[in-house]
Amino acid sequence: MIGHKLTTSRPDALRKAFVLALLAGASFAGPALAQTAPEPAPSEAVDEVVVTAFRRSLATALDTKRNDVRVSDGISAEDIGKFPSENIAEAIQRIPGVQISNINGRGSTISIRGLGPQYALTTVNGQTFKSSNFTDGFRYDVIQTELASGIQVYKSPTADMDAGGLAGTVNIDTVHPFNVKGRQLIFAGKLQQQELIGGSPTGKYGATYVDHFLDDKIGVFLGAGYQELKDRGDYLWMDRWTVNSGVYTPARLRYRRIDRETKRSMINGAIQFKPIEGLQVDAIATYAKDETTQELHQQVFLFTTPSASNVVTLASANNTATRVQVSNFRLENNHQHETRPQSTGAFTTSARWTGFEDWDLKAVAHYSRGHAIFNEEAAILGINIPSATVDISNPKNIVFTTSTALSDTAQYTPATLVRNTYPNGAYRTIDSYEDAGQFDAKRFLNFGILESVQAGAKIRHEVLKRYVVRKDGSDSIPASWSPTMAATGITVSNFLDGEMTLPSTWVSPNLDAYREALKAQGISVYEAFDPAGTYRVERDLTSFYAMANLKGEIFSRTFRGNFGVRRESTDQTVAGYIGGAANPRNTEVKLVAGTYTTKKSYDNVLPSANISVDLTDNLLLRFAAAKVLVRPIIDSSNQLATTMTSAVDTTGHRVYTIAIGQGDLNPMTANQIDVTLEWYYGAGNGLSAGFFSKKVKNGVYTSLTCPASYEGTALTRDSGGVCLSSAGDTYNITQSFNDGRTVDIHGYEVNWQQSLDAWLPIEGFGLIANYTHVNPATSVTGFKLANLSEHTANGTVYWENQTFSARLSANYRSAYDQTSVESFFSGPLGHTVASRTQFDLNLGYNINERLSLSFAAMNINNAQEKAYLLDKSRWQMTSVTGPSYYLSFQYKM
Repeated sequence: MIGHKLTTSRPDALRKAFVLALLAGASFAGPALAQTAPEPAPSEAVDEVVVTAFRRSLATALDTKRNDVRVSDGISAEDIGKFPSENIAEAIQRIPGVQISNINGRGSTISIRGLGPQYALTTVNGQTFKSSNFTDGFRYDVIQTELASGIQVYKSPTADMDAGGLAGTVNIDTVHPFNVKGRQLIFAGKLQQQELIGGSPTGKYGATYVDHFLDDKIGVFLGAGYQELKDRGDYLWMDRWTVNSGVYTPARLRYRRIDRETKRSMINGAIQFKPIEGLQVDAIATYAKDETTQELHQQVFLFTTPSASNVVTLASANNTATRVQVSNFRLENNHQHETRPQSTGAFTTSARWTGFEDWDLKAVAHYSRGHAIFNEEAAILGINIPSATVDISNPKNIVFTTSTALSDTAQYTPATLVRNTYPNGAYRTIDSYEDAGQFDAKRFLNFGILESVQAGAKIRHEVLKRYVVRKDGSDSIPASWSPTMAATGITVSNFLDGEMTLPSTWVSPNLDAYREALKAQGISVYEAFDPAGTYRVERDLTSFYAMANLKGEIFSRTFRGNFGVRRESTDQTVAGYIGGAANPRNTEVKLVAGTYTTKKSYDNVLPSANISVDLTDNLLLRFAAAKVLVRPIIDSSNQLATTMTSAVDTTGHRVYTIAIGQGDLNPMTANQIDVTLEWYYGAGNGLSAGFFSKKVKNGVYTSLTCPASYEGTALTRDSGGVCLSSAGDTYNITQSFNDGRTVDIHGYEVNWQQSLDAWLPIEGFGLIANYTHVNPATSVTGFKLANLSEHTANGTVYWENQTFSARLSANYRSAYDQTSVESFFSGPLGHTVASRTQFDLNLGYNINERLSLSFAAMNINNAQEKAYLLDKSRWQMTSVTGPSYYLSFQYKM
């Protein structure tokens, strides 16, 4: 039996009040603060890989922000270690304007200022770091936090930075041994436990070594870590609706439970060498591996199968059938096993020469690769349910009753099943890699306000490819040798941990039993190459830039800045296969009828300027303007190459899902400006406010289409808008386009960091708070930003001394829209995820200067992800992941 108990959630009012209280304090950080706060202390050199003083880490991050000529925000390694963050994504979300998306409660991908994961560029030490799955955006949960010594989010670029971050660039700095004093040997360990999954805690272990040799001419760093994780997520959602005359009637309810087990390993090393005066050679390698296994147990209630007349409305409100009676409908019971090993890594070498007077020369060679294998295998059983009642009138308590118990194995007698499919699955490999060479030269002039000029060139070769094999067996396993639920079924229980009034226990197919049954019959599953799911994208990227760095005075006010221009040339080739007749050994795929190649080349000129002016010793005005771009993105609806999948439903008809390739899409560009006012009024204290605007061109949007024919099959739309063939097969065809209009995305950010020592009789208290407002942007032509929260806020209150520390953090984001591209749980009509606040707690104890302990609790208020369709009263989804707990130690030799 699967299941464990979960705690209940705290009142919503408490969550909102906490965040609002943190933000309200920024309004009275007035002149009195400047009078009572101490003067800024000189910057201290960071002499350890991990610094225990949280306040010192905040001061370091604030100094980095102040000294950067760009609009940026960041966190240091001390921040990541001190924030109650399980991975880098959860740490980055504390930065103004950054939002994260979760998988089973773990932070995975990020959005910056409302633009989704695919619009941000991730680099490591300034070089591209390829994601293990390029269709998702960069997956930060694959990387352990120990990789980073510092993370900076650049919201305004300079000409010497790689293009590709329309939303911004996230740069992860790894440990450089020359930046660390002396020898360091650190051991760390952690126990982790998610409450919902239960069982025994899992462990995490790591070691870090830094040393110097030959009179500090050689610096060596080596870090390694291993981690095991277990988590669970339960999801209930309305996957389909029948819409008639504006009234929405439930058509397909779904249960899904996901149990994940993850094993992660990481190794990171660096060697720095100064053989002679003026020459430094660096070699840095990073590798992270994530092996995840998922067990998915799912119940799919097809209310309108075999007929929409099965559903009778009993009550309605707000154009929604809130209570329905369903008779004689199909249930599909699905158990799916997935293995998802993935890895990402990079190797960078660089040589820097400063031996010529007034010159700084640097050459870089870089290679990065992301690799993923997605292997899935499912058994799907279909039965008839005599009757059921669904009541969605109260989104907090969905009521669902069935005439027969979902745990009753008698209804799964093999001879009476309407579907008995095994296996249903696929094997996918996804690869992305890049090799690059770069040369930069800077000449110091100190001529008037012109401090220096620099120029550079870079050549990059990028490959993105996917290979798919289908592994499908019989749609009707013979009853004579089919496993029986009574003998082999798996009991799944405690679904949603009792959050709703519905059957929470059911019996699920046993994949081991089906494997053994096929083996006993001597049946091997044919592996069919899927040409419609396989493609390759290659890009040759050439860039040149020139930039002037400025420093001087304007009206007796000191200023710093730069202006420059970057030219990016792109030569793109998309290659794929043309499908022919159905494969006679697996009709889910087609045979190869030919190949195609689509080429596209384009050039972009990207000017940029950044200026910061010291209005006073503590008050800074910053202005930035730039043109930025992101090349055509690849996701589930836009593959650049044409892709197709198909499956047979319980009525015997085939459902095709087709994405028409758009290899000729233009890159998205944006003209952006940033204006910020920053006040630094004490050591580690700061208050800033900024305005930003992006005018996006060539935004990509995807539309459902129904051509007159597809590959020789005539198609028409029925009265409900569904694209059908004369045989009754469904064709879900999407096509992507560039939006011809300009879409304006603008908003503002407020960030406050404050020590409370001057206000309170007890030293050690402080707070951090930020708020971001983004105006939703939609073009009537079709381009619309998903995953965009209009309001986001973060707050942390902390107290620490030399021995103890405590922090309570809150993260809030307002409602945001998703389509089926962004979320599997949204259904074809999409949904709106309701606003959510999560609280995290961290406690620390320094036993001595070498040994420290910490405890963290994530999502202590049991915040849930809930969604609605168009109207807040029209429930669409509820998910439960529950709190997680961490107990860790760190020992410094």
